[in-house]
Amino acid sequence: MNQVHQLTSKLRLLDFPVEIVIDILGRLNVYDLVRARRVSNYIRQIIDSSSELLYSIDLEYFNAIPVPPTPGSDIPTLHKSLLQSESAWQRAEYSQRHPINILYSPNMHRWSCSVMGFPVESQQQIVFLQPQLEDRHSNTMSLREWNCKLDSPSVISHYNFSVAEDLVILLVRAPSRERYAYDVIFRSLSENKVHPEVAFSSVKALDDEVDSESFNPFTPISSIFGDYYGVLFRKVNKVNGGIADFLQIWNWKSKDTFQCLEVFDPTCKTMNFSFLTNDKILVVNAKELLLYSLIHSSHSLQLTAKFALPALHSSFEYSCIGFSPIPSHACTHNQLIALSMDISGESLAENPCFTSYVERNTLLELESTYTSHYGQANENSPNLPWSSWGPTHTRSFEESSFDPCKHSVFGFRSASLVGDQNSERPLCIRDFNPHRVVNFKAGNEQEGIKGL
Repeated sequence: MNQVHQLTSKLRLLDFPVEIVIDILGRLNVYDLVRARRVSNYIRQIIDSSSELLYSIDLEYFNAIPVPPTPGSDIPTLHKSLLQSESAWQRAEYSQRHPINILYSPNMHRWSCSVMGFPVESQQQIVFLQPQLEDRHSNTMSLREWNCKLDSPSVISHYNFSVAEDLVILLVRAPSRERYAYDVIFRSLSENKVHPEVAFSSVKALDDEVDSESFNPFTPISSIFGDYYGVLFRKVNKVNGGIADFLQIWNWKSKDTFQCLEVFDPTCKTMNFSFLTNDKILVVNAKELLLYSLIHSSHSLQLTAKFALPALHSSFEYSCIGFSPIPSHACTHNQLIALSMDISGESLAENPCFTSYVERNTLLELESTYTSHYGQANENSPNLPWSSWGPTHTRSFEESSFDPCKHSVFGFRSASLVGDQNSERPLCIRDFNPHRVVNFKAGNEQEGIKGL
């Protein structure tokens, strides 16, 4: 027994077979794995000989979301595909595709994960189109087409969909004299039927909250993030008089009909909202960003931080602010948020437009900064001045025209269209990842997680 103990006590990591060493190294987080490559040439060779370890490093290096292996695709194949994709991005290599004529009006169209949606036939159904490559040699494209149609002749007032969740959500005006505003209908994106995971095929929006006789709100703004669906209703006539903005959120898979309702003063000019995580929501109005926590026990939202937008001269104002939505399958990865801002004023011939980029993790970290300065946030508490967070944590660019839908953001990259909507528009690609890669390659975790 003593001989065994003496033998095992003298064993070092490098005395184990390579397979065991790789298994041990594979249990390290990626930053420690990068540091381990600097320990010795032998460990570096072991790491560099493992497709699994190199793939995990490069996934973090490029802030990429791992693709689940499919039949016929192993880790070396996925790693090679990742490197090829990143090389194409860095060199701006794109294949010329033959244009496809779309016969539907672009009014109320939506785009998500290569799928486009168009309301048709007096907005009683949604047609979905997905471009597909027919011939790799000629780059010929075709369109896969299918539709989502209501069982009743109701008119669709608003819709949204998520490819990741295979979900289509329709807002249909409630029948006259009802005390609620909309029926919210949940259907499958791939099949024209009720979604199989939905708790209820439909729920009521703004139940007992609105004056149905004079109900005529602005176009709703909606967002889908995992199990949650939220809608911002602006300038709604309340049942007891007055006007308010409402943000209503549902867990569409929950059997206990989880929902919460937040009411905003319309004088604040609430303009948009976005899910940051499953329990963090960002709301923007004409002067600030508001960060909320979703409190499950009370089915409510709790204000946790307030961040000021850049101050404008008294004769100017933010007339419209739009978000780039965060894909729900990116919930565990850091992500850029594109904040498109349109400024109006009496003396302006053309309204200036800007896009500011900020990391999601930065906003979540600044929540504790706000609390340490001002304590628990409330409607009357001050906001964190732009000078205290904006110049350090954002990057801003002037745009030629306001178009909140033209930005497509994924990870640390942004692709946007340049120019007026009525002309041919070149593509502008911004890649913010190299600012973080330099420190990450050095194995410095603290520097690697800093802002842009």
